[in-house]
Amino acid sequence: MSDNSNQFLDALKQMQGVEVGSIVEVEVLNVEDGQLTVGVVNEGVEGIIIKREFTADRNANLQSLVKPGDKFKALVLRKAGGDKENGEFFFSVTRLKEREAYSELEKVYAEGNTVEGVVTGAVRGGLLVDVGTRGFLPASLISNRYVSDLKPYIGKKMNLKITEIDPNKNRLILSRKDLIEEEREEAFESVANQLVVGDTIEGKVSRLTGFGAFINVGGVDGLVHISEISYKHIDKPSDVLKVGQEVKVKVIGIDDDRRRISLSIKQTLPSPFEEATSELHEGDIIDGEVKSLTSFGAFIEVASGIQGLVHVSEISNKRVEKPSDFLKVGQTVKVKVLGIDPSDKRISLSIKQTESDNKSNESRPRHEDNVAKKYMSDGDNGFALGDLIGDQLKD
Repeated sequence: MSDNSNQFLDALKQMQGVEVGSIVEVEVLNVEDGQLTVGVVNEGVEGIIIKREFTADRNANLQSLVKPGDKFKALVLRKAGGDKENGEFFFSVTRLKEREAYSELEKVYAEGNTVEGVVTGAVRGGLLVDVGTRGFLPASLISNRYVSDLKPYIGKKMNLKITEIDPNKNRLILSRKDLIEEEREEAFESVANQLVVGDTIEGKVSRLTGFGAFINVGGVDGLVHISEISYKHIDKPSDVLKVGQEVKVKVIGIDDDRRRISLSIKQTLPSPFEEATSELHEGDIIDGEVKSLTSFGAFIEVASGIQGLVHVSEISNKRVEKPSDFLKVGQTVKVKVLGIDPSDKRISLSIKQTESDNKSNESRPRHEDNVAKKYMSDGDNGFALGDLIGDQLKD
């Protein structure tokens, strides 16, 4: 047998413990800028670990990470081809870590547990997350609401659910939205069980949109629709509210099926009707302006934006065929308050009863006359005799 044949057999024997896909212990022989030269411990086989197969950090300096003599486990990737490479092997540390990580992640996935990861970068469509190996977090699964800017998430730690895992394809899909939804479900149940429609509670503005404001109440966001923010017209919620502001809200709806809590800010405040009628009482006689006429009566404005109804039967003591025969829009009239209904926001008025009251007052002694009589002596009728006949005595 030739010397070349003997050398080949010796090399073959030395490499019997080194197979593609196996895990071996290697020792660093030399450190260069872009790669490490390593030898398989007790096998007499050398190989190469290029930078990206040792660390996922592209900016890392190999000399600062490893030195000759260091030993660690590595995965045998493949045998180098070509005479120049002299039968050496390529090894990988990163892929070994990925293999080990996938093994642990498959257990996490099977048990339905969460995994903690650090966002390492943003790419089109989502985030790259390090969970022991690289996973992908699609933008649509970052939150339970739309996320437009991915950059603020880079470098942040977060708990995630695994939605898809395939070690053979090196595919790992993660979700934060699923976790948020689960936490939201639990929080909703806890908060909703303590609330009753009609309750007035304290909350904090967590988010503003074009259609309303989300208010955090006990860890759950409830919605105040724009129509429930104020009795006055507002163009957008941000005109009157700001994120972080503390507000008082009334619970106006709890939807268990849709997991929604509807709130109102304006219903915690006095309504314009309540403010306008706070000093108005049944029996009061006030001035009002005729705003509109109908076949059944006249609507009279008694305060800014607040109108009451004078029924056709309460317009005059005379027979009224049409309100327009007695009244006209814009006319100022005296009206008597017959009743106030806060629940239906209705005010009943009368014009004819002010006339009756006036006639009744005319039949009574005038207040001024009573005052005069009180201060006159018994023999004094209020005028001097000379004032009455003085000129006649002169004659």
